[in-house]
Amino acid sequence: MSREVLLMGPGPSPVSQRVLRALSRPLLGHLDPRFLAELDALGDDLRLAFGSSATLTFPVSGTGSAAMEAAVVNLVWPGRRVLVLENGIFGERLVQMATRAGGDVSRRTYPMGSPVDPEDARTALRDTGAQVVMVVQAETSTGVLSDVGAIAAAAREHGAQLVVDAVTSLGGMPVRMDEWGAAVVYSGSQKCLGAPPGLGPISVADGALAARPPGTPAQSWYLDLALISRYVGAERLYHHTAPVSMVFALGEALRALREEGLEARWLRHRRASSALRAGLAELSLPSRVAPAHQLASLTVVRPPDGLDEAALRRELLLTEGIEIAGGLGEWKGQAWRIGTMGEGAALGNVLRTVQAIARVLRRAGRAANPAAAADAASVAWQEAQ
Repeated sequence: MSREVLLMGPGPSPVSQRVLRALSRPLLGHLDPRFLAELDALGDDLRLAFGSSATLTFPVSGTGSAAMEAAVVNLVWPGRRVLVLENGIFGERLVQMATRAGGDVSRRTYPMGSPVDPEDARTALRDTGAQVVMVVQAETSTGVLSDVGAIAAAAREHGAQLVVDAVTSLGGMPVRMDEWGAAVVYSGSQKCLGAPPGLGPISVADGALAARPPGTPAQSWYLDLALISRYVGAERLYHHTAPVSMVFALGEALRALREEGLEARWLRHRRASSALRAGLAELSLPSRVAPAHQLASLTVVRPPDGLDEAALRRELLLTEGIEIAGGLGEWKGQAWRIGTMGEGAALGNVLRTVQAIARVLRRAGRAANPAAAADAASVAWQEAQ
C-alpha cells in the first residue's frame, strides 16, 4: 500500500499533523521542570475533558488497559466486595482484573448490544452490598452507551465507589466525573482525544484512595497510584521514566480540544456518527444497536449476509486504504465496528468510507451506489444536532 491508511475502526483514530509534529519535538528529561510544567498543563486539560476537579488527574504510562488496571488494583484488595456491570468484552476484562486483585467479585451481565439497566444495577448493589461498582460507559465491543448518571445515583445511594471506563467516550461524548461523584474515571489517548496509543488518562477523586487499609499496597507497584501521585504531584519524587514524547503529543491533542470547545467537539462526533449511519443504511447495513443507545464515537452494523465479512474488510483495507474492525466475542463474524473518533469524526472521512464500502460491496456482486450513500450521509450531517 502506497497511500496512508484512513483509520476508521474502534481505535486508534487518525492523528492530526500538529499532534504528529509534537511527537517529533526534542526530548526533555522526565524530571526537567519544563516537562513537569507541561505535564501539569496536560492535567488541567484532562480535568476539562473529564468534567473533573480531582487533583490526581494525569496520563498513566501505558494504554487504556493500563489505566483500567490502575483503577482496579488501587480500589480492589482481597475480600473487598466488587460489582461489575458487564455488557460486553471490556466489562468482562474488569471482572478478570478485579478477580486477580483478590476482590469478592459479583457480576451483573446484560446481553451484547444492550446497555446496563440502572434499576437492575440498583438491585444488584443492594443484594451484593458492593463497596465498588464498575461500569463501561461506552462499550467498544458493541457500540453501546450506558446511562452512567443513573448508575452513579444508585452507587451513591448504597455508598459504593464508582469506577467508569470512558475509553471510547472521553473527548467525543459527555463525561461528567464530578457530577457523577465517581471515584475513578479512565480512558485512552488513541480514540476521541486524537493522540497516538500509549497513554491512559485517568482522574482519581480526592480521597478515593483513603479507603484502602493501611499496610496493604496496591497489587501492582508500577500502577500504585499512591506512589505515582508523589511524582505527578508537588513532591516530584521519581517513580518511573515518563514517555516524554507521548506526553507532548497528548498535550497537543488536548490543546486542540480546548480550542475547539467540548460542546463543539461533542456535536462534531454526533454529526459524524449520524452521517455514517445514514450512509451505511443506504447500503443496507443496519445498526446492531437501538438508536437511543448508540455511541457517537462508534457505529456497529451487521455485515452483508452471505459474504465473507473478513474478506470484505481486508479488501477495504488493501484496495481502498480504509481500516474498519470486525466483531468481538459472540459477535465475531457478525458485526463491523466503524469509528468516528477524534480527527476521524469529519464529513470527508465519512464520505470516503461509505463510498469505499459501496465499491467493495459492488465488486462482490451486491447492489450498492456510492453516490447515494454519500448523499444520504451528507444530508444526515447537515440535519444532526
